[in-house]
Amino acid sequence: MTERELSALQIVNRHSLYAGGIGLIPMPLVDVVGNMAVQVHLVSELSKHYGIPFAENRVKSFVTALIGGLAGVPLASGLVGPIVRSLPIIGGILGVLTVPAVSSAVTYAIGKVFIQHFESGGTFLDFDPDKVRDYFKQEYSKARGTSTSAA
Repeated sequence: MTERELSALQIVNRHSLYAGGIGLIPMPLVDVVGNMAVQVHLVSELSKHYGIPFAENRVKSFVTALIGGLAGVPLASGLVGPIVRSLPIIGGILGVLTVPAVSSAVTYAIGKVFIQHFESGGTFLDFDPDKVRDYFKQEYSKARGTSTSAA
């Protein structure tokens, strides 16, 4: 791994921690909106790192498309978090354990996808979420500590 890739991975790891922290906030939709902001900022930082002009609206649609490609989309996108947390007694425990982990894993996978894309000379103009969906699922599964088929 090159020094540039290692620096990019540090950006991804930092933002994954931010996303996990936001996942701890027990307010409906705050985690969803907060994590989208973290993920967009992550891609912004990676684009600066690689010298790629940033395109916020495109990035939002790319992030949404990548997350939408996961099996278990509602949990991955944070929509189940408020429902899980509303369950008496067990909901609070499950929410504290699952939502931060999923938020962090999704953010990590998004970062890995964009590192791969930028390292290969790609830009926002030629990014195709459909072409990287399998890699995204693979990185999400690695971050979650599950097999690719479980994603």
